[in-house]
Amino acid sequence: MVKRRVEVEIFGQRYPLRSDAPERYVREVAGFVDQKMREVAERTGAVSTLQVAILAALHIAEEYIRDRRNSEEMRKRLRERVERLEEFIALERIDQKTL
Repeated sequence: MVKRRVEVEIFGQRYPLRSDAPERYVREVAGFVDQKMREVAERTGAVSTLQVAILAALHIAEEYIRDRRNSEEMRKRLRERVERLEEFIALERIDQKTL
């Protein structure tokens, strides 16, 4: 895929980015980071852009790890349910053959 140049603004700074992702997606990601940085700055009163960026990165990482764990747990429960359903179907087939 061809990399495109997309200029985004995050926390008042403009950044020229190159990405093969669609421009809309790049802007969505940048907007998410900008929003997190603004939330952190508002909550903490931090004035250093570096501090705000690090705290925002920690917040984003925490959300990501929590969501990944939740997703893994949901997949595990889904696999267990599928296995139980497969066992039930197998038993039903055996019962139908014996009738």
